[in-house]
Amino acid sequence: MYEDFEGKVINIYNSRILRFLKKLGSYLGLILLAIYLLSGIYVVGPDEVGVIKRLGSFVGSVPPGIHYHLPYPFETVTRPKITEVRRVEVGFRTIHPGPPARYELRPEESLMLTGDENIVSCQYIVQYRISDPYRYLFNIKNPEMAVKSAAEAAMREVVGKKTIDEVLTVGRAEIQAETMVLLQEILDRYNAGLRVIAVQLQDVQPPQEVMSAFKDVASAREDRARFINEAQAYQNQIIPQARGEAAQIIKEAEAFRETRIREAEGETERFRKLLEEYRLGKVIVQERLSLEVLQKVFSKTRKFVFDSEDTAKEVLKLLPLYREEGVRGNE
Repeated sequence: MYEDFEGKVINIYNSRILRFLKKLGSYLGLILLAIYLLSGIYVVGPDEVGVIKRLGSFVGSVPPGIHYHLPYPFETVTRPKITEVRRVEVGFRTIHPGPPARYELRPEESLMLTGDENIVSCQYIVQYRISDPYRYLFNIKNPEMAVKSAAEAAMREVVGKKTIDEVLTVGRAEIQAETMVLLQEILDRYNAGLRVIAVQLQDVQPPQEVMSAFKDVASAREDRARFINEAQAYQNQIIPQARGEAAQIIKEAEAFRETRIREAEGETERFRKLLEEYRLGKVIVQERLSLEVLQKVFSKTRKFVFDSEDTAKEVLKLLPLYREEGVRGNE
């Protein structure tokens, strides 16, 4: 009897445990199912766009905010940052941004041939962003490598049409603009869904092996430019000065001419007046002219006044003595 009773108790106890485990398993299953279903909730940031894929196929895109999709593996969401400006370095790599900044050169990317068959090293940066998330995710496998390869091709084509003088000096802005346009055309042919923002040349220089020769050439060009500027400055200084002096001489000549003309006209008019007076009274005019001539003559000589004729004779006897001592003969 006792053994039967104990067996019944154990059976009852085991059955309760089984029922508890079944309920616990049901609860756990519901909890896991809820967690699985809730895993489909996701948030798209303000600088992102959500691209939904259902069983690997594109379904659609969603704007920033809180959204829901079927849990993995039925649907997945990729959230690329469409406003982020990305960059690719060509010809060098930044090892440490600094300070001080440290870089590693990549000559296999930077060395290229110019249009006049010279070798130049160009290190540059390409900045871009995502313009079409669908094309960005599904049309290209490695976007950064695709941009770098396309940038190399575009830069080599543009530099290959320029002379080395243009590349090293005045043509940098034009090279950047042309490379940017050509790179965008290549990416559009790829349907990459990328928009090029800028192409910036960081360092353009000849190879290290011929650096000293290029420095000498650059120094000679600078000297030539300096001499030309000095000559132009001298020209700009001397030509206006010469023009000013010529204008002054011309003005003085014109003034002298005008003066002489006025004087001649005045003398002519005076002679006419004198002629009219001479016709009216010849004797008076002759006497006046004689007096004017005597006035002009005696105004330039030393004069002696004597009180009598005898005194004058005595003085005149001494005049040769004065001449010997240096007195002029007309004194």
